[in-house]
Amino acid sequence: MLIVDDHPLYRRGTRSALEGEEGVEVVGAVGTGREAIEVCRSLSPDVVLLDINLPDSSGIDVAKAIKAEDAAVEIVALTAHDDEQYILPMIRSGARGYLLKTATDAEIVSSVRAVSAGGSVFATEVTEALLLHASDLARIRDFGLTNRESQVLKHVANGLTNREIGAEMSISERTAQAHLSRIYDKLGVTSRTKAVALALQEGLIQVPDQES
Repeated sequence: MLIVDDHPLYRRGTRSALEGEEGVEVVGAVGTGREAIEVCRSLSPDVVLLDINLPDSSGIDVAKAIKAEDAAVEIVALTAHDDEQYILPMIRSGARGYLLKTATDAEIVSSVRAVSAGGSVFATEVTEALLLHASDLARIRDFGLTNRESQVLKHVANGLTNREIGAEMSISERTAQAHLSRIYDKLGVTSRTKAVALALQEGLIQVPDQES
C-alpha cells in the first residue's frame, strides 16, 4: 500500500503503524500528488491512503488520475475534511473508503484490510454527512429493491465482502454476488462504493453499524 500525505510527521506515524501489521506491506509514503501517481504507475499498490490537501493538487484529482490508469488500485481518503463538498467528489472519484484523521491506528489498519478484501469503509461522520445531504434533498426514490437486496446493500455498507455477506445471510458467495449485480442494475451504478453512496443519499439504508 501507499501513503500520501503532505505532513511528514503524520506520514511517518501512519507508516509506522501499518508496517508492523501482518499482511500489510507499505511500498512508499509520499507528500505530493505527482509522486503518488508515479509510485502507483511503477509499483501498483493494492491500496492508497490519500489525503485531500496536497501541495501540488487535490487528492480528488489524484484519485481520478490513479483510477484512470489502474482501476484495481483502491483509494481510501484519510483527511481532516468531513464536509459534503469533499466527501461526495471523493467517492465519485472512486474512493472505497473515507476516514478522518481522528481515526486511531487500529481503525486505519482495519479499514485498509476491509478495502483490500473488497469492502467499503466510511467514518461515522461521513455517513452522517451523506444522510444529512439526503435529508436536505428531501427525496427518496423507489428503486424497487427487494428485502433481500436491501439486506445485502446494508452489509456492503458495513464493509463485508461477498463471502462474509453469504455467511451472514446463509447464502452462497455466488448468490451474494448475483444480488449485488441486480442492485447495481436497479441503482444504475457500477461499483460497491457508488451503490453505498447513492443508497445513503436516497435514504435506502441507514448509517452503517459501528463496532462496539
